[in-house]
Amino acid sequence: MKQPSGIEYHPMIRDLPPGERPRERLRDYGPGALSNAELLAIILRTGAASENVLGLATRVLARFGGLAGLAQASFGELCAERGLGEAKAAETKAALELGIRLLSTHPQERMVVKTPQDVANLLLAEMSFLEQEQLKVVLLNTKNQVIAIPQVYRGSVNTSLIRVAEVFCQAVRDNCPALVVVHNHPSGDPTPSSEDILVTEQIVAAGKVLDIEVVDHLIIGQQRYVSLKEQGLGFG
Repeated sequence: MKQPSGIEYHPMIRDLPPGERPRERLRDYGPGALSNAELLAIILRTGAASENVLGLATRVLARFGGLAGLAQASFGELCAERGLGEAKAAETKAALELGIRLLSTHPQERMVVKTPQDVANLLLAEMSFLEQEQLKVVLLNTKNQVIAIPQVYRGSVNTSLIRVAEVFCQAVRDNCPALVVVHNHPSGDPTPSSEDILVTEQIVAAGKVLDIEVVDHLIIGQQRYVSLKEQGLGFG
């Protein structure tokens, strides 16, 4: 049916093909195949009048800076967010608290990074719609388990502003043998620029001096990403 002029159509989750619905994807492929936004959408269950639940989950993650920010947000802050309310805020806080308690009792259950997609699942939702560039590093232990994801830069990521030493600062402090660099393009286009490639070359070279492996450099756009390692850019 044609929509009246001036009315924006927002598809419901049930309108999506079965292979794109979070619950069906979890059933068919397991929870590890889902992004943070998809997992949060399952917890929230329903969206708001102006957006489906996946859109709501993506917006909330971007608003609070990902899972870490969501976990740190107060109950009141969550309730005040459009589309949440007390019930969804309580469900979200409860689910996050369970995850925190699991990690505290079973540190060996940390997420393992095997592919660029694993890193994208961690950060795609929260970094897709940022209005400023941010650069983060995913710190890994000897088993490629994620130890931490500190933010290194906010603003333009280029050779004139970036200090490569800061990229490795926490990795050196925590004695991490490897890391993945991730930054976003606010334009939504993750295509690497010549500046991105040059920065990558500098970071990889510094990693060799410090004996810290730079596993990859991901650029995140709007719901998509590019792996410079897979493209053979900056890792020559």
